[in-house]
Amino acid sequence: MANLNSNAFERLDKKNAVLLIVDHQVGLFQLVRDQSPEEYRANVLAHAALGKAFDLPTILTSSAENGPNGPLPKEILEMYPDAPFIKRNGEVNAWDNADFRKAVEATGKKQIIIAGIVTDVCTAFLAMSLRQEGYSVFANAEASGCSSRRVADDANARMRSVGVHVLSTFAVVCELMRDWRNTPGSPQLMPWFDKHYPAYGYLARGHLAAIKSGVVQPGEDE
Repeated sequence: MANLNSNAFERLDKKNAVLLIVDHQVGLFQLVRDQSPEEYRANVLAHAALGKAFDLPTILTSSAENGPNGPLPKEILEMYPDAPFIKRNGEVNAWDNADFRKAVEATGKKQIIIAGIVTDVCTAFLAMSLRQEGYSVFANAEASGCSSRRVADDANARMRSVGVHVLSTFAVVCELMRDWRNTPGSPQLMPWFDKHYPAYGYLARGHLAAIKSGVVQPGEDE
């Protein structure tokens, strides 16, 4: 079992990781107030696309989706038509669902990348349960959303207290890639950045434009 109090740096390994998409449901989306709707939608889809970019085993789960929580976004369902999808009818903590536990265990992976709505419940409860079972857990803070920044901060602190790694989408990508020369590396991930992390995507576009047709403006090299 993992040491719950360990502060040692642990690196994500794409060969030992599984991606969880937890309760990113269109009804629960309305509860997110710590990010704008536009920003959060982009972060959710970026998180989901990590599985495709790194060929990670990916598991989907939803909670009571026939009620106000609603279904998972169609973009995610279309992205993973054949992935395990556990529709929980009552369990708040996904780990309390036997089918979900079996799906995670069946991957044989020991590092879990997780994000969900809401941070303080769907993400935190599952993340802490996984830690208790000995898994290493990496919580994507950007792709988890909740009612306020204060609630998010408190939930992230609670997860960190039991050894959950809380990090950004960009950090997850860079941890999994490790080296631009790897595969997936620059050729595969530049398109991912352009679509899901436009700040870096436009940086790359600007560099390309400068190489192809750029000129040094007077004073620029000073």
